[in-house]
Amino acid sequence: MKIFKYLLIIFLGGLILSCGPNSGKNKSAFSIKTNAIKGDISNNKSLSLSLENKKKHIIDSVSYTLDGIKVNETIQLANFKLGKQTIESIVYFNGNEKETVSSTVTILNDTPPKIYSYKIINEYPHDISSYTQGIEFFNDTLYESTGRYKKSKLRKIDYKTGKIIKNIDLADEYFGEGLTILNDKIYQLTWKEGTGFVYDVNSFDKISSFKYGNSKEGWGLCNNENIIYKSDGTEKIWLLNSETLVEESYIQVYTNKGKIVGINEMEWINGKIYTNRYQKDGVAIINPKNGAVTGVINFSPLKKLVTQHEKLDVLNGIAYNPKRNTIFVTGKYWDKLFEVEVIEK
Repeated sequence: MKIFKYLLIIFLGGLILSCGPNSGKNKSAFSIKTNAIKGDISNNKSLSLSLENKKKHIIDSVSYTLDGIKVNETIQLANFKLGKQTIESIVYFNGNEKETVSSTVTILNDTPPKIYSYKIINEYPHDISSYTQGIEFFNDTLYESTGRYKKSKLRKIDYKTGKIIKNIDLADEYFGEGLTILNDKIYQLTWKEGTGFVYDVNSFDKISSFKYGNSKEGWGLCNNENIIYKSDGTEKIWLLNSETLVEESYIQVYTNKGKIVGINEMEWINGKIYTNRYQKDGVAIINPKNGAVTGVINFSPLKKLVTQHEKLDVLNGIAYNPKRNTIFVTGKYWDKLFEVEVIEK
């Protein structure tokens, strides 16, 4: 029990609980009522909808949608995305009148995250001057994106020796963020500049750039071969079309208690998204279908195993090596890259 509380403090600290429903400021003849408690409901429950007819109009018909999906008055939530979702009702009344009303409900996961530990398999050298923002393996070679204005880089690295095989510097006005590799292309984010870059994975030649959509910042990237996932520092993870790089939808990262913000560097591992949370020395395991945090890993002891110095910063950087079937993690200004095996407690 003590371990569970400790992990929640480390990883879920600063949890922002979801808010109750918001019916809007305009005075409507109708409002939506639900069985959600203070606007929250677990995804193993049924959501019940009803209409409050404040002015006793003669109602001809009522239709409902939840998160844009047409629903009945009783909804099984198991297949819906977590997070704050919009309920909308179209009401036809008095023969020829129509009104649209909306509210929100916050869907929570039905179970708390599982607790995972780890075993260190190997330690490798890592450039202590790297402000690591993202790492990823491609053909058993490590690629890394680093941050800071005037110091941001894209690198190809022999992870066993720490030798830099290839390196390019970003222009001074860009703060590098996460990266991912798909179809022989490297996709790299920048922080507040609203721009991402696409490179040839072999030559490092810049092929193109792309702009963000509704996400305001760039934090982390990963992919599952046909979708690119992008974090922006909030609880949202955006799903990008891998061809057009357009943000087509998003999931919201939630536990059984509320949302988790600061989603940062990400990695796709065996059908799940593993992600660092900014300023927390842990990793969350996320269900990409609905945003549920299914597990947490406490990596905070690793920070004590690297050289201690004044610039030493948090854990950031997670990569899966499919050849070795292991996970690699490092941090900002860490002089070690750790190969680990994750173990369920």
